[in-house]
Amino acid sequence: MTSQLHTVEKIGGTSMSNYEVVRDNIIFGNRSKDDLYQRIFVVSAYGGVTNELLEHKKTGEPGVYALFADAESDWAWGDDLTKLVKFLTDINGELFEDQMLKQQADQFITDRVEGVRGCLIDLQRLCSYGQFQLEEHLLTVREMLAGIGEAHSAFNTALKLQQEGINARFVDLTGWRDNELLPLDEKLKQAFDAVDLTRELPIVTGYAQCKEGLMRTFDRGYSEMTFSRVAVITEAREAVIHKEYHLSSADPNIVGADKVVPLGRTNYDVADQLANLGMEAIHPRAGKGLRQSEIPLRVMNTFEPDHTGTLITGDYVSEKPQVEIIAGAKGVFAVEVFDQDMQGEPGSDRRILDVLGRFKVRFMSKDTNANTITHYVGSTLKHVKRVVKALKDEFPNAEINTRKVAMVSAIGSDLKVPGILARSVKALADAEISVLAMHQCMRQVDIQFVVDEDDYEKAIVALHGVLIEPHKHEYAIVAA
Repeated sequence: MTSQLHTVEKIGGTSMSNYEVVRDNIIFGNRSKDDLYQRIFVVSAYGGVTNELLEHKKTGEPGVYALFADAESDWAWGDDLTKLVKFLTDINGELFEDQMLKQQADQFITDRVEGVRGCLIDLQRLCSYGQFQLEEHLLTVREMLAGIGEAHSAFNTALKLQQEGINARFVDLTGWRDNELLPLDEKLKQAFDAVDLTRELPIVTGYAQCKEGLMRTFDRGYSEMTFSRVAVITEAREAVIHKEYHLSSADPNIVGADKVVPLGRTNYDVADQLANLGMEAIHPRAGKGLRQSEIPLRVMNTFEPDHTGTLITGDYVSEKPQVEIIAGAKGVFAVEVFDQDMQGEPGSDRRILDVLGRFKVRFMSKDTNANTITHYVGSTLKHVKRVVKALKDEFPNAEINTRKVAMVSAIGSDLKVPGILARSVKALADAEISVLAMHQCMRQVDIQFVVDEDDYEKAIVALHGVLIEPHKHEYAIVAA
């Protein structure tokens, strides 16, 4: 395989659901037939499919996995799996007009789902004996179910492209009926050794079964890790993510599409800050491999194929200090531990972090003074309640308070802008927003403001209005 000639491109679920747009804007673009190759496509499941397989990402409504994991649901998961087959074959019906192709696609996905059904029935029967515990197998079940979604979309896309005269190749990394469990990098080397990028267009499942267990670390961010490692292992010239929107100076749904601008250029440090807020341009662990291998990452808008998108590199710094993006997170919990015995006693923060780690609660920021440590965590109320109970056991004399807040950040590759803090605080005050806490690191890549959750959108509008909109013309030049 010749290095540095090809790109590795990831297509998200929302984009995947619109095959014609993916074909015309991403696969074909303005390319001649000979220029279609030297690209690898890593695809997500169609929009909504992973929610049905696992659980709804936002509402938590149970899918097949959640019903199976709930011992009280008994056979409810089986009924859900039957509904899933209909859901997936209905998608096939919309995609394939040719009945022979539809039949082929239906057969493929039905075989997968029914194979999984048989496996889950056997597992449930096995775990009815006391010696076998269901909990020990749930992560494997979760991975097996997740893989169905990507296998479905990748197989269909390859089949459809083949029908249209493209030499597409379905690359199945889901481990279906594989005889051995390999480390991820080894599995990818093995898969791509057989691919000729000069004449084949690989359509690759975003889920890859491997020894490390991608979901153990990344849960539903696994497709980004697959995408990143494929780019590193195959020595790609560039990694590209196709989304249904630009990586812009703020959320256009909040600020207004006419007021935001695509970033155009930024660096992996900024991408990490976005990931910390849950607004991933790319998962930090996935970005790390690209950064270390000096592979640029481009974020493109599927619906604007002629726009160059936003290029993320390790060494980029804006020509002059400026804010590049206003981003934030709602539903953040502030967990405050106030203990006067803390003063002069080292190690209190480590004990708090141990508790957060035990419950796998991710903290986004923290502040401290002589006797108070507050962690701002992205988690559910159920997990936060468990954390508080454990903290009370750990600090019996402490006063522990929680509060639901929002966090809003001004982020940029170089924020050494004179007076930026004063202007930001004034903009929030003018919008009648109280700042509950504020953090600015000496590294000067972000300023975080903690505000009431009800003030989240108002704060983003206020900060974007004062820090970005007056310089909108300059951003447009960078983006171009």
